[in-house]
Amino acid sequence: MRVVPARGWLAQRRFPRRWQAAAAGSMTVIAIMLLASCAHGTSSTASQAPAGSSITVASVPGIGDAPLYIALQKGLFRDAGLSVRIRSYTSSAGEIAALRSGKADVAVGDYADFFAAQERYASSPMVIVADGYDAGPNVMEVLVNQGSGITDAQELSGKTIGTAASSPALMPDTVSGQPFSLETVAASSVLTNDGVQPTAVTWKPMPENDLIGALQHHQVDAILVTEPEIFQAESQLGAQSVLDACSGQTLNLPLDGYFAAHSFAKQHGAVLAAFRAALTRGQTDAANATPVQTALVDDARMTKETASLVTMGDYPTTLNAASLQRVATLMSFYGALPHSLSVANMIFK
Repeated sequence: MRVVPARGWLAQRRFPRRWQAAAAGSMTVIAIMLLASCAHGTSSTASQAPAGSSITVASVPGIGDAPLYIALQKGLFRDAGLSVRIRSYTSSAGEIAALRSGKADVAVGDYADFFAAQERYASSPMVIVADGYDAGPNVMEVLVNQGSGITDAQELSGKTIGTAASSPALMPDTVSGQPFSLETVAASSVLTNDGVQPTAVTWKPMPENDLIGALQHHQVDAILVTEPEIFQAESQLGAQSVLDACSGQTLNLPLDGYFAAHSFAKQHGAVLAAFRAALTRGQTDAANATPVQTALVDDARMTKETASLVTMGDYPTTLNAASLQRVATLMSFYGALPHSLSVANMIFK
């Protein structure tokens, strides 16, 4: 549990865990740069797209897809023989609709939404091209107001927790207290481990932009949020964390991934392979704080202060089917998916 007092919160704000190692010394930085350089050389020679190849990527700009913008800004897709256009959307539902209609060739977003779409639109299946963003400590938390009297997970029993609503086109919101999103199934797992049944809390879906205000005005007892809302709630309200939803069994839980229509992958496998290789180079570069912060400011429209202080998870450079299966299994266990889903069958090879 992390408690941030109303005064002096900035001095105690934790730095993004993936960037803490940068303070260890210049030799570490040099080693990372050398490794990244080697990775770049391997990727660029191993996967070149056919001449004249282009891809349109659907994205909701944010922390999870920062490496996509890094790869574009650094010319990594161009080096792989690809012309890449990124189209911004406001929701995963919009991205999935673009993917299904052919307006986008690749989409990056929340695994829960895309897994739900895989079940809902079984006649037009998708493949997973790459793992985009995995959770670390303190990137998904239940926050309460100072002086709320709630100091740990057990005291959330009987309380109302505000959480971002899902798209009705993809997943129904909570029914009879059931979790319905990646955030709520992850939090439910941690609550269960702490001796609190998920049905003992009331999930209150609402627009994501309304969550901090709802907590401030006591419309809910707590909110379940990710970054940058965690940083904003702490800095604006002095909010305190009582539960880390990505801890214990949900530690390092995959959050966002890159998807393509199965039909597109079948016809344009070499193009997707080149896209993944270039993206992997962007994921590698995201180990350095500077390009990530630049992407968050320029493309996700964060302030420089927010971009420098939000807590980050990990940008993986490999795709592990067993790790991604954890998401589908959690969703199925808590009723967010009506049927079990085999992630291994979705992996683009």
